[in-house]
Amino acid sequence: MGDRSALGELLHRAGLEVVGHGRVSDARPAPAAWRPVIAGNAEPTLAVPNDHPDLVAESNQQWHRLAVEHDVINTDGEFLISVANQGCTCGEHGHWTRVRLAEHWDLAGLLGPRAGQPEFVAMSLDGESVLGATTEEYAVWFVAIAPFTDWLESSAQARAAESPEEREANWNTVLRWKTASAGLQGAWRDGLARNRFASSSVLLRLLDIAPEERLPSWLIYRELPEDVVAAWVAHPEWRVRKPLAERWLLNAEQRAELFHDPEPHHRWILLTCAVDNRAALTAATYAQLAADPSPRVRAELALHRDLPVRHLAALAADPDPQVRKVAAPRAWMHLAPSAQAALLADPDAEVRTEAFLQYHCSVPLSAADFAELPSDDARERAARTCLLARELAEDLVHGTETVLRSATAQNPNLDTDLVALLGRDPEPNVRWLVSIRPDLTEAERSRIAVEFDPSARCNPLPWVRDLEDDEEAMRRCATSTHVMLRRSAACAKNLPPDVVDLLAHDKDWVVRLFLAEHCAQAPADVLLEMARSWNGYSAARMIEHPNFPRQGTLRYADDPNPRTRELALLDPKSTSELVERFSMDTDSGVRWRALRDQRLSAASVIRMLDDPHHGIRDEAAADPRLPTRVLAALLHDTATAAGAAANPAIPEAVMHHLLDR
Repeated sequence: MGDRSALGELLHRAGLEVVGHGRVSDARPAPAAWRPVIAGNAEPTLAVPNDHPDLVAESNQQWHRLAVEHDVINTDGEFLISVANQGCTCGEHGHWTRVRLAEHWDLAGLLGPRAGQPEFVAMSLDGESVLGATTEEYAVWFVAIAPFTDWLESSAQARAAESPEEREANWNTVLRWKTASAGLQGAWRDGLARNRFASSSVLLRLLDIAPEERLPSWLIYRELPEDVVAAWVAHPEWRVRKPLAERWLLNAEQRAELFHDPEPHHRWILLTCAVDNRAALTAATYAQLAADPSPRVRAELALHRDLPVRHLAALAADPDPQVRKVAAPRAWMHLAPSAQAALLADPDAEVRTEAFLQYHCSVPLSAADFAELPSDDARERAARTCLLARELAEDLVHGTETVLRSATAQNPNLDTDLVALLGRDPEPNVRWLVSIRPDLTEAERSRIAVEFDPSARCNPLPWVRDLEDDEEAMRRCATSTHVMLRRSAACAKNLPPDVVDLLAHDKDWVVRLFLAEHCAQAPADVLLEMARSWNGYSAARMIEHPNFPRQGTLRYADDPNPRTRELALLDPKSTSELVERFSMDTDSGVRWRALRDQRLSAASVIRMLDDPHHGIRDEAAADPRLPTRVLAALLHDTATAAGAAANPAIPEAVMHHLLDR
């Protein structure tokens, strides 16, 4: 923040007004624009001799003339600027700030180490024009490049060629590196952690971190060799083992070893993640944790969905009241009458409340007993889950508390006439909850006036998901007038052809989306529709579906919609020329698709190292098509080192050498 404030003050003194917040995230990186300005073979477009009698004024005048002539400044007077040695977090030559010239300005006098020694680069907002100012021994140079994309292309072509001998020589140069900054060391570790060609010996070294270092997060989520996982599980330091709690790829046996940790808090952290992720545990681990000395651990174990009944029942009689409180609701139906009676008479009030609510799931709850419940939460749960005496049910249905009417609307034991009454409730949410009950006939459901936002986030109804193997139930849901039943049916993994056809032609877009996301029988036209229109997390899976229609997508190569345009590369008849064209598309998604195409040339991969999109630059740095000398340069730059270290083209000896540094 201090560096940014200092830069802002400098720009203000130079007569530059920062536009908006000034930060720029969608432009080519500033170091790319600096390269042609400071290159050894650079030639000035114009030079002002250092002995000019009015060097600052002349330099400002010539800069402005060139900036206008080369369209660096747009019609609103705006452009991007990068000042040397300012804001160096984005590379040696700083980052872009969006600015415009004020009435009085002086760039040559202030944007450099001394007056008349400017060191800055300006770029047009569209990235097509670059104008650099740099001070040489005898003159101030102004270097203009337009169109800049042409320069990048020719530069990439020149850097692409590499012979086997050059490749070996360049790796040998890397092997001679002696030291590295802390920033480079951390970036290399992060990159090697995601490098799919990193051997066990490399990955094992990533587990040995200094006290000030952190474990690379990529290790948590990627596939790892068994010997690496075994070493990680057995690591003597908790700060190294702790991230394993989030590693869902661990099997039950590997996780079992972790639970031998002597610290109760550590075991609890491991168990909370296992419960949240519904991770499998061994029979021995269940038994061990059920007898854990820590009540906190035993209480957490009671929440595990796969905990064997015998352990759940034992936890319901645990000496600690918090454990009994957590275990009682899930254990109740498995308990003997004497054990249930003990919970109802438990010395702890919260345990008694849990037992009371479970007891009244089969024994009618009276209005008087309802009124005695100790909290609003307990009353809401009772209204939603307990078997309600008729008098109490009527009181709740006619009550003034919307929260309680909403809870009652979900009660599975509510009498039909009271359900119908709630279906006419003045509160929209109450009517909605009634409309999705599983016990309604289609006629009853259709009579309920519901208010529905088609764009609102929704989850499939659990009771419909439970019926997904029942073909007749799926047919009823697919023909329902209620959109949530149709959406929920569309989430089934397998559906009969007639149900698929119904849902594929549903007027609700989300029904068709869910069908494309979940159903093995999703038809080609629905998959194509979603690939063209959906931009959510599941969009990439559409084209991987076996039913996706790849042939014929070439016709979309010039479609104005980028989501549709990028599908053209899937057609078997698409060409490498199209891949190259798409690598320069205006849309980042289309460029990304081109980068992932194996037909893309090495020169284009190099050019995409300077893409406006950070993710594309990072992926290009990890592309094995890069020449070694380019990759080596990326490894030596903190801004690109992580992506470069993930590159599978790096020899194992070089990976170890990076870690040695």
